[in-house]
Amino acid sequence: MEGVMRTTLAEEGLRLLSTGKVREIYELDSSRLLFVATDRVSAFDVVLDSPIPQKGSILTQISDFWFKLLSKEIPSLKTHLIHAGLPDALEQTLKPEVAIQVQHRSMVVKKVNVLPIESIVRGYITGSAWTSYQNDGTFVGISLPSGLKESQKLEQPIWTPSTKAEQGQHDENISAQEVARIVGEDLARQIERLSLLIYEKASAYAAKRGVIIADTKFEFGVDESTDPPSLTLIDEVLTPDSSRFWSATKYEIGRSQVSVDKQYLRDWLVETSQKGKRGVAIPKQVAKDTSNRYNEAYQMLTGDPWDAK
Repeated sequence: MEGVMRTTLAEEGLRLLSTGKVREIYELDSSRLLFVATDRVSAFDVVLDSPIPQKGSILTQISDFWFKLLSKEIPSLKTHLIHAGLPDALEQTLKPEVAIQVQHRSMVVKKVNVLPIESIVRGYITGSAWTSYQNDGTFVGISLPSGLKESQKLEQPIWTPSTKAEQGQHDENISAQEVARIVGEDLARQIERLSLLIYEKASAYAAKRGVIIADTKFEFGVDESTDPPSLTLIDEVLTPDSSRFWSATKYEIGRSQVSVDKQYLRDWLVETSQKGKRGVAIPKQVAKDTSNRYNEAYQMLTGDPWDAK
């Protein structure tokens, strides 16, 4: 399939530390890692059998864009990003065809201690939150105002953390108290405050670009190399895989929204009764349409055309 990553850097002699659902992590040295985003796609915690063309490159470039923007908007923010792309020394040792494949889907990042939670912020009521609200007016123990309609903006964004499940397992929503038990009360408060602040800044920026960030997921680690150790934003950030992006011009309360994210693929799985199934092959047109939505998100957020890097 055109535009799909076809190699791994382990074949080129780089030490592979882990292979996640959609990412490969390599060791560069004692303090740096290389994140390589593949074109694999995960939905409902299952990796599908077919790749999405250009997905890894697009998501890496979106993350790079947000890391840089947020660092300007929040000067105190610590991120694990050192730079996007391959280290010069590594690029020079790779076969040219391999370097071309992985250059734009790679990030050099700091080694940090990864925290075992996912930090989710919701600004609109949709997805599982809407389903829960319809049942009893709450979501993960948080009471929400009566009379809300599907996709309505909440008076204030809410923090709804979850576990960070191993591959093949499912994330589970947990309370703020449970996060405090896992990582400590002080760190839990820092994660909540910082997540809400990042969401606020990102939402304000996205709104100017005609994008509504309905909800998003952040991941954090602790950088032990600083004194004191610092809470650090890691992984991908505010991508169509980790967020719900809606078109502001097509937004309408009381229904599901036109999305420019992975929701299109999720909807296809539900409609074809393949949600949560393994071994699912994505038809070429569905894969292309999903890729087009990632492309659209990149262009809407950055203001630049995607040039099939």
